[in-house]
Parts: sequence; structure tokens; C-alpha cells
Amino acid sequence: MTPLEQLRRWEDSGGTWRVLRADGDRVSVALMRCDGGEIADRLDSDDPELRAYLAGA
Repeated sequence: MTPLEQLRRWEDSGGTWRVLRADGDRVSVALMRCDGGEIADRLDSDDPELRAYLAGA
């Protein structure tokens, strides 16, 4: 599963996300719980499709 597919699956499950860091080609995204906004996981990637998706969000 690509990083973008992981993020879309998280969204489809009702979770939210927030970009924590974007340095050059690398991004770090906090995957937040849908019930209280706590960070449940983190997605770190240099995938260009994910970066493009985040830039358009």
C-alpha cells in the first residue's frame, strides 16, 4: 500500500490528519483519532503523490 493509499484509507475510516512537518521532499503527517483528536499514528514519507495530495488539500 502506498503512503497516499494509507492516508486515504485513514480518511475513509473517519480519521483526520495534520501535517507536522514538510522539509524538502519529506513530509510527516499525524494520523489523528476521530473521537478525540489524539495522534494514533504517524506517516513519514518522501512519496511525490502524497506530497501532491497534501499540497492540494
